[in-house]
Amino acid sequence: MFRESIVGLTAALLAATAVAKGDPVLEWNEIMVSKIAEMPPTLHTRLGAMMHLAIHEAVSAVDGGHQQSSIRAAAVAAAHGVLRPAFPDDVAELDAMRDRSLARIPYGTGKMRGIAAGKAAAASIIARRANDGSEAEEFHLPVSANPGEWQLTAGCPPQGGVFPHWSKVTPFTLRSADQFRSVPPPALTSHRYARDFEEVKQSGGRDSTRPPDRTEVARMYDIVGDGILWNPIARQLAGAAHRSLAENARTFALLNVALADAAIAVLETKYHYDTWRPETAVPAAATDGNDRTAPDAAFVPLISTPCFPGYPSGHAALSYAAREVLEHDFGPRGHALVVTHPQLPQIRLEYSTLEEMTSDIDDARVYGGIHFRFDQTAGAEQGRRVGAYVLRKFLQQGHECKHTRD
Repeated sequence: MFRESIVGLTAALLAATAVAKGDPVLEWNEIMVSKIAEMPPTLHTRLGAMMHLAIHEAVSAVDGGHQQSSIRAAAVAAAHGVLRPAFPDDVAELDAMRDRSLARIPYGTGKMRGIAAGKAAAASIIARRANDGSEAEEFHLPVSANPGEWQLTAGCPPQGGVFPHWSKVTPFTLRSADQFRSVPPPALTSHRYARDFEEVKQSGGRDSTRPPDRTEVARMYDIVGDGILWNPIARQLAGAAHRSLAENARTFALLNVALADAAIAVLETKYHYDTWRPETAVPAAATDGNDRTAPDAAFVPLISTPCFPGYPSGHAALSYAAREVLEHDFGPRGHALVVTHPQLPQIRLEYSTLEEMTSDIDDARVYGGIHFRFDQTAGAEQGRRVGAYVLRKFLQQGHECKHTRD
């Protein structure tokens, strides 16, 4: 399912034009996204960050007056060097892709210097991420059935909730996973909880009446998200802006590091508060102590509920982290972005601003019946804070690159 999403999310003409111009950052980003499509989202955000950090470091090592062949070769070798050990079954395919990329670069000392820099950067990032906690898979089972506490939902494996160990993964830039932990969710007895409960109860069920376009965004963003969504969006932006290879290396490193750290941060917060989903909350509303909520035993969400606690929204956290980075580099408006998917050929989402896109993502989770609106608000705030922090860290290192248009 995820591999097919690449076809729809890539703006074919823009991507083809950028690759034809010989930008291996965009070329290998597309390769990377196609490879990570079948991975769990936590792992693909980690690998995306690793690959693009390696590219950025390799390009920075040979940039500064050196010929373009050095920079291009560095990017190819760095990307290949990170992806090759991650996909041992695809080694021959990845080697062939590397050879095709390098064949477009004239032979010479610059090319060889770039290859050496790329290999060194890849080896360095792999070594730095060894034993970062990503391999120690864990599951979480509820310890009680108290109102407000997360319970297994229909799509959960018998082992329990997924990704609780991700809060222990070493962040790429954050000082700790809980650095930007969200404030506590609203109390079950509060007006805000009742208001957001009623919204998802009335509009997020499989049998609910909702505007047709809200059903469309719910179904689209049920299929695509995280790095599978935001890397192709960034390629569309980069292709339209005609950015240099070095600029793209920096932007894609920022984007993927922000996505990776947002995933770590949001899962830490999710399991810290351990809150129930609408799938559990709506049928059990008689137990929540709020006179303004009423149960609906027949409530089934429009889309499948992910198997981990609800607060805050992971889709919001990662999307707003991505938006923070991309708005900084490309500006907030004046874009022509398209999201489609071959499984949903009748749906074509078009955006001129990134704000429109994140607004649709927020609606998608509420109208899809898997999040309360306060989940989205908290996830958005956490994502913005992570994205801004990642930007500051890069700027402190002298990698400034402001957007080219407003």
